[in-house]
Parts: sequence; C-alpha cells; structure tokens
Amino acid sequence: MLDEIAERRRELARRVLGANVRRLWCPPITHYRSGGQLDAQRMAAHWRTMSPHVGGFLVPGSTGDGWEMDEAEVASTLREATSVAADLNSRVLVGVLRTDVDAMLTVIDSTVSTLRRDTGSNDPIAAMEQSRVAAFTICPPAGAHLTQADLLAGLARVLDRGLPTALYQLPQVTRNEMSPETFRRLSSQYANLLMFKDTSGKDRVPMADGGRAGVLLVRGAEGASAPWLREAGGCYWGLLLSSANCFAMEYQQVIAMLEAGRLQQASALSERIAEVVTTVFAQVAGIEEGNAFANANKALDHVRAHGHAGCLDVPPPMLHAGVRLPVQTVRAARDALLAHGLAHRQGYLNS
Repeated sequence: MLDEIAERRRELARRVLGANVRRLWCPPITHYRSGGQLDAQRMAAHWRTMSPHVGGFLVPGSTGDGWEMDEAEVASTLREATSVAADLNSRVLVGVLRTDVDAMLTVIDSTVSTLRRDTGSNDPIAAMEQSRVAAFTICPPAGAHLTQADLLAGLARVLDRGLPTALYQLPQVTRNEMSPETFRRLSSQYANLLMFKDTSGKDRVPMADGGRAGVLLVRGAEGASAPWLREAGGCYWGLLLSSANCFAMEYQQVIAMLEAGRLQQASALSERIAEVVTTVFAQVAGIEEGNAFANANKALDHVRAHGHAGCLDVPPPMLHAGVRLPVQTVRAARDALLAHGLAHRQGYLNS
C-alpha cells in the first residue's frame, strides 16, 4: 500500500511540478502602486529575475501579504501570478491562508471553479496544469487548544479533495504544530500530499521523516541554509524562503555547490546571505505595518531593483497598509548588501 501511494505521488508530482523541479521556491513580495493597486508590471520584472533559479512561486504567502489581503485582492494577485508564471514557464503554489477548514475549502473550491471556467476543462487537475497552478498550500487549522487528532481530521478533509497539496507548518500563525506522527499518517494515506514546508525553526517533522515518504521537504525558516540540505547531511530536499526574493541566484549557487560536493564554499555563501537577512530583519522589527518577511524583502528587493548607487534616489517601496518603508530601512539594506559583497551597482530594472 505504501509503495502504491509513493508511486502515485511521484506520478502526480511529475505531472504538476515537472520532471526536473528546481529545489528552490519563493513566496514573492507583492508590489503596489502609490494608490495601493497591484503593480503587475513591477511584479513581472521582479519574477523575471528569479524564474531562472526557482521552481515556482507561493502566492499569496505571508511574505506576499496573504494574511492581510481580502478576497478581491487575492483573486487579482492570483490572476496576475498565473499569467506571469505562464509567460515564464514557471508554476504557482496557491496559498490558502485561512485559519479554519471550512474557509480553506471555500477558497480551494472557488479557485478550482475559476480555473475550470477559464480553461474550459472539467478535470480540476487538468485545469490547474493549464493555469500553471501546481498545488494548493494549506496550514493546519488554527488554535492552541486543538489536538493532533483535530489537526489530522481537519487536514484530511482538505486532502480528501484529491487535489495536489502542500502542507505548511506555520506555528507562528496557527499556534500549534503538526507532530511527526500526524504527518506520517497523512503522507501514508494521501498521494496528493506533494510538499511539506516547515518554517517553525524546530524541524521536527523533516528530521523524523527524512524524505522517506517521498514528500518534497522544503525549509522555510531563514538562516544559514546549506547545512539543512541533504548533501550536507540535513533532512531537506529544498528551500522555500522569503529571502529568495532577493537571493534566488545565490541560493541556486549554494544548491549547485552542494550537489558538486563543494560544501565549504556553499556554507560560506549561505552564511553571507544569512548575515544580510538577519541584519535587515532586525532593522524592520519596529515597523508596525506589514510583517517582517514582507518588509525586509521589500527593502532588499528595492536595492536589487534600483542598484546600490540609485536605490535612495527612488521613493521606498509601498506596503499593503498604504505607507512606504522608511528610507533608513532601505539604507540599512543597502549597507548590509555592500558589507557582505552582495550588492549590485546596477539594478535589474535598469539592466
């Protein structure tokens, strides 16, 4: 039975993720115009810099303001995301950022209905394929009082839909944590469970599973990433990091170095990235609007977009709340990138 589940999982993964999936994924920031509208042109420019290095994009994730968006904003963002993904031959993981199972199912069913209507396909997975949607990403239902049995039952209701699904361990929001046993039971029953992202920083499920279930394990906690990947003795297949917004090329270099057996070089580059990220996350800690993942990456992306020579000559990026990042945050991001040799004089918007 387990072998059958594993083979069905591999077949579905090949179908929706492709035969050779990159091991780096990104939850992209969301760009806004001064009036608060989605800036689709800016979004496309940003994605073009990342697409050669990532397997796809989680939209909308925490980094992309998914928890703050209303239904109309989510729909608009997803519409642009799937369009850009199609142009770039990339894929989208749809972030179903809801805290109870009924709301998750409503979002999933509504999205599938839209995809079927837009593609003319009655098969929901075929409609997802044609729309460049690889999977739906869900968290456990929220609540510190929920037992593992509650989490298992809630997640099973979503997985019973039979759609390609990624699980997202996010205790910072859900106030609970899936146990290794809960994950084992789900992965042994549901072939449509394709990916597991852990941003807890505790890594209990991946360390217990080690990839044996065939689910793609991706780490979402920031920090030095090289030691966590399998070539370095870690428990993860890949990475799904907010900082890939700015360091997609560098993270892909880390992975390539590990694959080539160059552990020392991979670790050194990974640590340089982590030092920049730690510095900028500390800088945004006092900003009340938005969240640290979005704010830190917006500052870093602004420097990468306009270059370290010109980033302070352009108004700072807009947040979902309708205010701009402080100039000193952008300056701190620029200085951190320069200090660690990761700054580009010319930005990708000007190249």
